[in-house]
Amino acid sequence: MSNGMPGADGAKTAERSAPARIAGLLRHLGAAGAGGARLSALAEASGLPAPTALRLLRALVAEGLVDLDAAAKTYRLGLGLFRLAAQAGNPLGLRDLARPALLRLTGALGETIFLLVRSGYDAVCIERTAGPLPIRSFTGDIGGTVMLGLGQGAMAILAHLSEEEQEAVIRYNLPRIREATSLDEAYLRTEITRTRDLGYCAASSGLIPGMAGLGVPILGPDGTAVAALSVGSTVDRLTGERSTAIAGMLMREAAGIAAHLNPFDATLRRAGAAMERP
Repeated sequence: MSNGMPGADGAKTAERSAPARIAGLLRHLGAAGAGGARLSALAEASGLPAPTALRLLRALVAEGLVDLDAAAKTYRLGLGLFRLAAQAGNPLGLRDLARPALLRLTGALGETIFLLVRSGYDAVCIERTAGPLPIRSFTGDIGGTVMLGLGQGAMAILAHLSEEEQEAVIRYNLPRIREATSLDEAYLRTEITRTRDLGYCAASSGLIPGMAGLGVPILGPDGTAVAALSVGSTVDRLTGERSTAIAGMLMREAAGIAAHLNPFDATLRRAGAAMERP
């Protein structure tokens, strides 16, 4: 006979359902976006009684995983949840993630390979694997910077930003580029279009005599560039079919890196973080 108390199987079912209920609420909060959602909407979307949804939400707020806007009476995902997410997935930062690709490319091609990451209006070299030939580049060694739009890797990044960001970079960088080089706005805009169409930059500005290069973007989840792979070589080694083949190799490696990016990697927000060590 039943004594009105839940049996062992019922208790286990209730215990198993609690994580599912919490996960459901978090998913609906994620779908609600930055504006958040009210209790009634969350309860309805998750199929929970309002008192149950309220109890779970209060617990999540207390843990810092959900924020409550008391004035608007809305809930949204909290910073505590993002801190947890930062520890999930691929734990490698961009520099460590990309290093095997740079070593493979240098080993296969005998060329110097650079990893650049966007830093505001510039690109910063955060990793470099050297080939046997002496190469001169705009960034030089690790830690060197170059204006976006100057050099193949930096152009690959600029060409794969949103139109709004491109315009902001051009307005800021054009006076700097004019001061340092003979390049003008027409050159920048032509190369942006060409690079966007090709998917990589093969421009040769002639600013470093005898040097040539290729640059491909590493795209973030939103499809805009956060970094780039580039090869530095000499004009006579980077021509014709070999140039096209190298571009394909760079693009494949860049796509592999992009697929494993950690969106919470500090390097993607602050290039210097890649070179910091405990």
